[in-house]
Amino acid sequence: MSETRSVPAFEAETEDQGHPRRWAILSVLVISLIVVVLDNTVLNVAMKTLAEPDPVGVGATQSDLAWMINSYTLVFAGLLFASGVIGDRLGRKRMLIAGLVVFGIASLLSAYATTPDQLIWYRALMGAGAAIMMPSTLSLLRNVFSTKEFPKALGIWTGAVGIGGAIGPIVGGALLEHFWWGSVFLINVPIVVFGLIAIMILAPESKGSQAKADFVGMALSMIGLVSLTYGIIEAGDAGSWAGIEVWGTIALGVIVLVGFVLWERRIPHASLDMKLFKNRRFSASSAIITLTFFGMMGLMFFMTFYLQLLKGYSPLETGLLFLPFGASMLVFAPMSNSLVQRFGAKAVGIVAMLLVITNFLVTAFVFEADTPVWVVIVLFAITGAGMANLMPPAMNTLMSSVPKEKAGVGSALANTLRQVGGALGVAVLGTIMAQSYQSEITETAPQLSDEARESYASTYGALESGLVPQETAGQVVQAANDSFITALHTTALAAVAVGVVGLVVIALFFPGRRRGETDETSPEQAAEPALVEV
Repeated sequence: MSETRSVPAFEAETEDQGHPRRWAILSVLVISLIVVVLDNTVLNVAMKTLAEPDPVGVGATQSDLAWMINSYTLVFAGLLFASGVIGDRLGRKRMLIAGLVVFGIASLLSAYATTPDQLIWYRALMGAGAAIMMPSTLSLLRNVFSTKEFPKALGIWTGAVGIGGAIGPIVGGALLEHFWWGSVFLINVPIVVFGLIAIMILAPESKGSQAKADFVGMALSMIGLVSLTYGIIEAGDAGSWAGIEVWGTIALGVIVLVGFVLWERRIPHASLDMKLFKNRRFSASSAIITLTFFGMMGLMFFMTFYLQLLKGYSPLETGLLFLPFGASMLVFAPMSNSLVQRFGAKAVGIVAMLLVITNFLVTAFVFEADTPVWVVIVLFAITGAGMANLMPPAMNTLMSSVPKEKAGVGSALANTLRQVGGALGVAVLGTIMAQSYQSEITETAPQLSDEARESYASTYGALESGLVPQETAGQVVQAANDSFITALHTTALAAVAVGVVGLVVIALFFPGRRRGETDETSPEQAAEPALVEV
């Protein structure tokens, strides 16, 4: 069966100047994207409330709270790639609408859940909705923007990811101060309704490859990603890679994904063309996306403990302190393509990665219990600027390497790399953090039980519950703070090593500014070839 494409009437126009309503479409897609990213972080500030018994919360245990996050992550990671493939066949607009409907219904159900188990299942449904819609946002952008304007649109899209993650804790904290816990989910509903109406009116339908469906490949990708992600999450929660539930599921995931690669290489209608990885720019961009989110998500996760437990800030105040990171991404991401045109992807990438590594180095050698808060604010802003000039070129390289009819596959792959890279970062750096903390606290506070030594949060839980004698509480607090700082330094040094690997990848494989280019070189001539040439 020969492969055919659905060619919308406006497609020839988009090659030159894009869809006439492209900026309005971008605005709607950004709002849809923000609600997904926001909801993934807003839950963090509601954890303490959800643990309270009814009517304040739902009486969730520590395990319940973990699965409220993990159920979303598992389903989201597992369905991302398959959703991108399906979207290319059935239509990106249809998939975006379907995803929004599922996400909105799941948000409404979550707001009125009465038991922890209900909330866990509704969160899983939210993950399904997010996975269905997420690849379509990026593939629709690729379809409605011209080659010249796509990098700028991608920069704005990337900035929306940063600002969505940053305002999540702020929105959650503000809602919890005035309303019941369900409001952190209910707020999604009017945004989803607005997005549905706007997308149905503004966005054009587009389809990609209509080749024979690769059901085996999609099934292998789902099984492999769910198994791999589950093992990584378990390792992060346990702070250890021992146990068959961790290494067994990771091994199963790797085996299934290897089977996926072998299957995709032998069939003519593969969901993911493995020949793409022969393109050095494509492979390098994939590696940079994974490595960057590995380091950033891992370390930023622990900064929440630093700000809330050690520095004593409330969830809302902590969210406000993260805002410079998202604001910096929102400001600088749309400018990244201009810098790439002027200086080349390699120079921009190296400087951006050095800015990100600055976060890790300062954390490793400067951060102490009494570090002024302005240092944190400046550091987050610098890191956001680095991410803003690192992600759009890498994402543009990956998306531009994939044929336009398979834009959904490219989008799904990019988001899967981000999701798995972030989860792996939290798990690996979390293990380093936990083991370093346990080693330190065992020596400095031997009177603590084994359970209280498991993590910084566990130690504080023991202090708040009165399990630590009053006469030794002060000593234990000091020991816990000192041990946490030492562990944070060790974890940050591990993140530095990851950043250095990223620097090497950029230096070796990202293209520099080509000889003979001038500042007046048009974006069509400079930006795209500079990123995607083999």
